[in-house]
Amino acid sequence: MTVPYDAQTSIASLVDQLATLMTGRGQTLATAESCTGGMIAAACTDRAGSSEWFERGFVTYSNAAKQDSLGVSGELIERHGAVSEPVVAAMLDGTLAHSPADWAIAVSGVAGPGGGSDDKPVGTVYIGWLARNRPPEVVRYQFDGSRDEVRSQSVVAALVGLRERVDAG
Repeated sequence: MTVPYDAQTSIASLVDQLATLMTGRGQTLATAESCTGGMIAAACTDRAGSSEWFERGFVTYSNAAKQDSLGVSGELIERHGAVSEPVVAAMLDGTLAHSPADWAIAVSGVAGPGGGSDDKPVGTVYIGWLARNRPPEVVRYQFDGSRDEVRSQSVVAALVGLRERVDAG
């Protein structure tokens, strides 16, 4: 899946749109990030006034952090790998279980340059979104480019996906 992103759209403008949507609905966001290492949370909190709608961020880069901070099962990680739909879904559940936020974003992927495999090559990223009392949505992306490009594309995809879901109500 490609990221719906063009040169006219910047991360800052996506955050501005989210801020407007979320504050207008009185909703808040929490994030759980692995391969993006807090970049989504940083993008959100770069905007002044983000404390009105950004609740918290978990950087759960290691498997132990996913287990300790979010309650992701070690067995689930062992069975599917940290870069998988089930683990990202569990990260979403853990994010909302450990925060009062209305929405969660979770990301886990192989940013590179190493660490890929045949079924999860470099650039494979799972991004998920969850609103309270709804089922999680997790999408697998295959990004191209350097480590920085994969991570930046992941941030954009996460923010665009959240904007679409919040806007849809």
